[in-house]
Amino acid sequence: MKKVIKKVLLIILAVLIAIQAPFIYRRYKIGQLAEKVNELNRARVPAANDQFKEYKGIIHAHTNLGGHSTGSFEELIAAANANDLDFVIMTEHWSDTIDTAGLTLNAVYGKTLFIGGNEIDTADSDRFLMIPGSGDAAGLRKMPTPAVLDKLHSENRLAIVTYPEKFRSWDSNFDGIEVFSLHTNAKKMNPFTGVFDGIWSFPAYPELMLATYFKRPDENLRKFDEIAAKRNISLIAGTDAHSNIGFHLFGDDAGNDLLGLKLDPYERIFRLVRQHVLIEKDKPITRETLIEALRSGRSFIGFDVLGDTTGFRFGPCDADALCVNSPAGSRIALLKDGQKLTEDEGLSLKYGPYGKGVYRVEVYLDQLGPPFDKMPWIISNPIYVR
Repeated sequence: MKKVIKKVLLIILAVLIAIQAPFIYRRYKIGQLAEKVNELNRARVPAANDQFKEYKGIIHAHTNLGGHSTGSFEELIAAANANDLDFVIMTEHWSDTIDTAGLTLNAVYGKTLFIGGNEIDTADSDRFLMIPGSGDAAGLRKMPTPAVLDKLHSENRLAIVTYPEKFRSWDSNFDGIEVFSLHTNAKKMNPFTGVFDGIWSFPAYPELMLATYFKRPDENLRKFDEIAAKRNISLIAGTDAHSNIGFHLFGDDAGNDLLGLKLDPYERIFRLVRQHVLIEKDKPITRETLIEALRSGRSFIGFDVLGDTTGFRFGPCDADALCVNSPAGSRIALLKDGQKLTEDEGLSLKYGPYGKGVYRVEVYLDQLGPPFDKMPWIISNPIYVR
């Protein structure tokens, strides 16, 4: 009997080792990825810009003020400052009893400008990021989407579609689409591989481990291109940061944890993806100038976890040419009306003459290996030639 038990235990041990082997190897590969990212950052050649100053920040963050989060103001401010963020756009959930947009962060703290916004619902079950927020946020869920958008625009607020996979009112006059969401992407992770990757790779390389699960938001970009063909809109990436995934074994209701672990602290999440915004050099970054830049599409998505995207440029460079400058050697794809028009490898791409159409850019770091040959490093907003 003892021999049988010993044999069974050996078989179980062998199976466990066999299961772990691929994840041990992935831990090694992610270590190599980290070295490549460090090398890329050392070799960066950011392009200069005589007209605009570039600012980086994040959009779509929550605290415990609006529920669904355990994050505090202090934790959020410290994380934003530690990551050298120029701005953070809050999108607190609405409340029937308090004005969450008015009570959240709405000033400069340290080096970071905070803007209070809301995540809102409409009677048509559509969801938006409202920037800036309003004390009317809770009541908007009783109004149809067109009426909500009319109200927001009359008050000079932005309405950006969030959770586009659930959105219905595509004919409505919203201002932009959150084409990539860290929260939505994370929900698509394979839980089995995620757990074992978490055991082997997360402690040493938490951000890069999460980045290996990034997927290009094909359907969201397809929908964006479809609408952009008809009218001007903007695209953004959202963190949907909540700082609420983890556990503690001992603690109290005041938030004093004796033994605990948080997997998604703001400081970590803010390193993954950022919105880079261009504001005229003769203007400071304020709530008004930032919102206007987002409305005008003077911004791009940078997955900065793979390398700092500061210094990316896309725009007309001659009377009849478009030019792209990447801050690192990469594969640059120029798209027209959602279809790849041309691509090149290196630090720049020039295309011309160009005619009417909607042009945007996706930049890829093929040298980092899968999945980053299919997942963009940079996604630009369009240039509209009507």
